[in-house]
Amino acid sequence: MSDISESLDPLMIAEEWVSAGRNVAMATVVDTWGSAPRPAGSHLVIDGDGNFHGSVSGGCVEGAVITEALDVIETGKPRMLEFGVADETAWRVGLSCGGRIRVYVERLV
Repeated sequence: MSDISESLDPLMIAEEWVSAGRNVAMATVVDTWGSAPRPAGSHLVIDGDGNFHGSVSGGCVEGAVITEALDVIETGKPRMLEFGVADETAWRVGLSCGGRIRVYVERLV
């Protein structure tokens, strides 16, 4: 984690990390349905070393988003991720609450 105060908004953290020359991706919850742990507009910022700040869901979903974000940093290609109870992976990644979330992951420059 960063030495920046935990109370800072992930967008401020992202700006700080980019200014410091880090490779950074931003994950944003763009849509939710049913019971979802975080509302649309929630952010998770990830750097190329796997440091992160913020939250888009929690649990294993967050781990899956971080893994995808590292690939987005590497390739520069954004991704739309979806996690939901209808998806076979929902239980595996920890979204057993009955909801669905869509998360957009993009590299920041």
